[in-house]
Amino acid sequence: MDLKVIAVVTLIAVAMYVPVTEAKPISLVERCWCRSTVNTVSQRRIRELKFLHTPNCPLQVIAKLKDNKEVCINPETKWLQQYLKNALNKMKRAKEQQNA
Repeated sequence: MDLKVIAVVTLIAVAMYVPVTEAKPISLVERCWCRSTVNTVSQRRIRELKFLHTPNCPLQVIAKLKDNKEVCINPETKWLQQYLKNALNKMKRAKEQQNA
């Protein structure tokens, strides 16, 4: 057998047994989840809020609605700012009670 044929067959065999990685390409990893945001979402329609902070993106707030749709909410929305302020105050009070 020719040496070139053996080399090609060996390379193909090695390539077939190399494990496939599940990692995403860098361009997909660094993308911001929220490309556009909405200002008007009824708080009654929201089932769950998720807060994402990725290195190259500003704070992203994703609301999962009761109809299972997901929308990105503008973090500057007044009711959301008040919600976050109340949540932080609640956490501070709980921490103070633990330390007392």
